[in-house]
Amino acid sequence: MLGLCKAQPHYPLDSVDILAIDSLPYLRAWLEKNPQAGCTLEKAVKRKEWSDLSIDQRNEYIDAVVCLQGQPALMSSQAPGAKSRYDDYVAVHIQQTPRNHMSTFFLPWHRYFVWHYEHALRTECNYTGYQPYWNWDRYAKDPVNSPLFDGSEGSMGSNGVFEPHDGVQIPGYPMPPGDGGGCVTNGPFKDMVVNLGPVAPSLKVQPNPQSDGLGYNPRCLRRDINKYAAAVTTANYTYDLITNNHQIYWFQTVMEGQPQLKKWGVHTGGHYTVSGDPAGDFYVSPGDPMFWLHHAMIDRVWWIWQMQDLETRLAQVSMTKTMMNIPPSENGTLDDLSGLGLLAEDVKVRELMSTMGGLGGKFCYLYE
Repeated sequence: MLGLCKAQPHYPLDSVDILAIDSLPYLRAWLEKNPQAGCTLEKAVKRKEWSDLSIDQRNEYIDAVVCLQGQPALMSSQAPGAKSRYDDYVAVHIQQTPRNHMSTFFLPWHRYFVWHYEHALRTECNYTGYQPYWNWDRYAKDPVNSPLFDGSEGSMGSNGVFEPHDGVQIPGYPMPPGDGGGCVTNGPFKDMVVNLGPVAPSLKVQPNPQSDGLGYNPRCLRRDINKYAAAVTTANYTYDLITNNHQIYWFQTVMEGQPQLKKWGVHTGGHYTVSGDPAGDFYVSPGDPMFWLHHAMIDRVWWIWQMQDLETRLAQVSMTKTMMNIPPSENGTLDDLSGLGLLAEDVKVRELMSTMGGLGGKFCYLYE
């Protein structure tokens, strides 16, 4: 036993944690048939849940994020509003959202995106850990008072101050407002400046000087921590997502949400649990540092789903190459290229499918 998903006593294992543990023998058997040079269960990096990190480990992660926000941007020629290395990642997400959501590339591209961000924290800001994830179920009943959002030492900050607002009024996803909506005034990101966007805001935010959202538009980080959105991220939803959807098309469709049916997915629910600006903006959401913990959990859920049938699911992609097939495009394949713009080279999708040996062996990680 590798100790994966070993939670602190006040967070007992949920059904998804247990499923992950029970699935590890499948991964071990697959690796015995398909050895990956230098990547074994024992050698793989272990990404941990936020509350399973010590306070010192959480603070080290936060310090690395703040460090990245203080480094000069590489993307300023394409995104004049990008002022830091952190903004580089926001800019790339804005640029590539129409290609990498509700399309073939959603899951593999975000796997690459999160890994590259983790790599930047480690190589540019001396971070010695790995990207933590946010187990939605642990905090779903009371997210604002969780170790993520209570504003205490070792948290990712707090809710925003209360400002009257209408909540999320995106077609298909009406949601009552929470008790925030204003600037975050507590925690490590209380002085953070959001520079890019908005593109598709869920709050009334000063418009960007460029129609593409890539101009300079400095403002405070705003959050509206929302228990109504969190209610669709409990373990039963995630467990059903993994166990009841055997084809990648349905797994991804249910995960991302079905606005035409007014059905939320855990992807949508996680983003709007944070909500505000920029977390509530489909394009600019990486501008809130919570994005990375949320999408690490998205990647974890995909990893658990893949382990149920590795021979098939490590090679299973679906959908077309454009968001909701607008404009119409051909179906994507494992041989299509996916990259991070100026930040990282294009690679074939097949290189992003496995956490154990993908990206030429650079991917070698599990979720603990």
